[in-house]
Amino acid sequence: MYRYFQRTLLLFSMLSMLFGLASTAAADPEIDRLLRSPINKDWVTNGGNLTNQRYSTLTQINTTNVKQLKGAWMTRLKGSGLGGKYSFEASPLVKDGIMYVITGNDDVFALDAKTGAILWEHWSGIDQTISTVCCGWVNRGLAMGDGLLFFGQFDASVVALDMKTGKEVWRTAIEKWQNGYGITGAPLYYDGMVYTGITGGEFGVRGRLTALDAKTGEIKWRWYTLPGPGEIGSETWPAGTDHSMRGGATIWNTPALDPELGLVYFAVGNCGPDYDGSMREGDNLFCTSIVALKAKTGEYVWHFQQVHHDIWDYDAASPVVLFDTVINGQPRKGIAEAGRTGWVYILDRTNGKPLIGIEERPVPQDPRQKTAKTQPYPIGDATVPQCADSLPGYENAGCIFTPFWETPTLIQPSGIGGTNWSPMPYSPETGYFYVPGTVRTSAFTRYGDKYVVGKRYVGGSQAAPIGASMSGTFTAIDSRTNKIAWQHKTPYRIGGGGGSTVTAGGLVFRGEPDGNLLALDAKTGEELWRFQTGFGADAPAVVYEVDGEQFVAIATGGNQLQGSAYGDAVWVFSLKGQLGPLWPPPPPQTVAGPVGPIAAGVDAIKIGDLNVEYSYAPARIRIKAGTTVTFSNVGDLPHDATAMEQGAWGTGMLAKGESKVVTFSKPGIHYYICTPHPWMYGQIIVE
Repeated sequence: MYRYFQRTLLLFSMLSMLFGLASTAAADPEIDRLLRSPINKDWVTNGGNLTNQRYSTLTQINTTNVKQLKGAWMTRLKGSGLGGKYSFEASPLVKDGIMYVITGNDDVFALDAKTGAILWEHWSGIDQTISTVCCGWVNRGLAMGDGLLFFGQFDASVVALDMKTGKEVWRTAIEKWQNGYGITGAPLYYDGMVYTGITGGEFGVRGRLTALDAKTGEIKWRWYTLPGPGEIGSETWPAGTDHSMRGGATIWNTPALDPELGLVYFAVGNCGPDYDGSMREGDNLFCTSIVALKAKTGEYVWHFQQVHHDIWDYDAASPVVLFDTVINGQPRKGIAEAGRTGWVYILDRTNGKPLIGIEERPVPQDPRQKTAKTQPYPIGDATVPQCADSLPGYENAGCIFTPFWETPTLIQPSGIGGTNWSPMPYSPETGYFYVPGTVRTSAFTRYGDKYVVGKRYVGGSQAAPIGASMSGTFTAIDSRTNKIAWQHKTPYRIGGGGGSTVTAGGLVFRGEPDGNLLALDAKTGEELWRFQTGFGADAPAVVYEVDGEQFVAIATGGNQLQGSAYGDAVWVFSLKGQLGPLWPPPPPQTVAGPVGPIAAGVDAIKIGDLNVEYSYAPARIRIKAGTTVTFSNVGDLPHDATAMEQGAWGTGMLAKGESKVVTFSKPGIHYYICTPHPWMYGQIIVE
C-alpha cells in the first residue's frame, strides 16, 4: 500500500507538469517536491504534506522498540503564550535540522531540532486588548516556502518572516479584527502561493479563503464562503436580504491541495447567528461544507454540505484529508473530514460525490427555526454518541438534529462535541483514519441577537448542564467502510485538542490533556508507551529525522477549551533520549460545573483574573441572603455572568474594566455561566 501511495504521488507530480497544472518554474521547487512527496525526514507543512495525512514514512521508531523512547530534550519558550487564556496547539515544522514553532501569542521560535537550543525568536507584540477572540488565544501553525515562514495573527494579518533570521519580510491585513475577524489556522504554501482562512464565525463576519503571493504578500484572489446576490449558493439564503453577508462560514484550519487535479480543498464552519435560524431560511451555503476550488484562480468547482441550515454550531473545523483507495475494485481519489456531528464524511475529491454513501434522511422539524427537512447521514459508524440522556431539571432531551427554541433542550453531540479543530491522520498501511472525539451534552437555547459590527452574534447558547459528564473517544475508522475498526473511551475530551500522527513504523502518537503522550499500535489500538510531559499535551505530534536519528516532537502548553494545564514547552523524544517524565499536572475536568474551594463571605468576583481569561475568581462563594455581589471584568474580552435559570438574573455584557452589582435575596444555590463562553461556570450559595 505504501509503494502504491508513493507511485500515486509521483504520478500526480508528472501529470501536473505534463498538463500545466503546476508552474513550469515553481517558486520553491524543493519545498514543492517535499509537499508532493510522502513525509520523510522533514516536516514542512502543518499536515505533513499537501494531503494533510500526517503519515510519516520513518520506521526507526516502531512497535518493537517504542518502549525505549525517552526525552531527547525539552525547551521552554521564555513564557510565550504562558497563561490560562492561551492554548498551545501548533505542529512544529522541521527543515534541515531546524525546528520552527509558533505559540498562542503569535510568537515564533527557531530551535536546533537535535538539541533544542533557541536559534532566534520573533515576538509578535500582538495587541493584548483584541476583543474578538472566540475560544482562546491560539495559533495552530506555520507554513514555509521561498525561504520564508508564513502565519496568521489574531489581528487578521498574514505575516512572512525570513527563515534564517526571524525578521519580518512582509505583512498583509486580510481584514480588521475590530470587525470580528482573526486568523488562528495554519496557512498552506504551494507553488508560490499562500492560502489562508479566517475566523470570526461568532461575530457575524463573511468567511473567505484568501490566496496571497508568497514573495510579496499581494492578495491574488479571494473566494467568499458566503455568496453575494446572483452567485453560486445565493439561492440558499432568503431572497432580498443581506443575511448571507454576516452569516459566518469561516475557515478554521489548513487546506489540502491536489497538484494533479489543480484543486485546493477546505472545510467551512458554522452559520451565523449560530443558534438562531429563524431569519435565514434555506440550506445556507456554504456553511458547514467541504469545498473545492481551482488552486490558481479560486474558481468554484464543487461542494458538499455536511449540515443543512446549521443551528447546532456543527462547524466543519478539522482539516480535510486527501487519500487514495480502492472501492469495488476501482482506484478512487478520496477526501475525508471529521465533523462535530461525530461522523467522518468520505467523498470523491474529483467531484464531491460520496465514495461510500451518504443518505438524506428526514429529521425533526421546528418551523420557527426554519429547519431543513432532511440532513445527510453517512453510511457507517459515528465516533461519539448521538443522543442525549435525560437529566433532572430539563424537560427536553434529543438526538442529533433535534431542533430547539427558547426552552433549553439537551442534545448530543453538542456543538463542542464530536471532532472540533483536531486533525484526523490517515495511514495508507492500515487504511484507517484516526479520529479524536468529545462526548459532551449541551443544553441548547435560542434567544435571538441583534447584529452589531464587531460584537458577538450567536443568537443563543449551549452549555453543558451542571454535573454532566464530559469524556472522549479515539477511534480508528476504516476508510473502505466508514466503520469502527477499534475505539478507545478516554476519560477526557480530546476532540477539541490534540489530534495525532501516524507512522510507517506502525505507531500512532497522540497527546492527552492530562499531560501524557501516548504511542498506540496503529492496527490494533493497543497502548505501547506513555510519557508524562508535565503540561497539557494538546497539540498534534510531528515526526522527523536529523543525522540519521528519528525524533518525535510535541508542543505542550495546554488547551484553554479543554481546561488542561498551561505551559510553554516543546518536548522531543528519541530512542537515545535520557530525560524522564515530569510530575503530572492537575487533570482537566470530567464533570461540567464550577471548581475550586468555596470562599465564604466574599462579595466581589473578578472575571478573567490572574491571566486566566475564561474564569470567575473565586468561582464558588458563600454569602448571606441580601448580600450585593460585584462582578468586575478584568480580562481582555467581553464577558457576563448569567443565571443558568433563564431570565433569573444577569449582569449584561461587561467590557474590560466594567463592573455590575447583583443582590441575592433568595436562599439557595445559584449557578451561572458566561453566555458567549458557556464553558465558564460560577456558583453562589446564598444562606
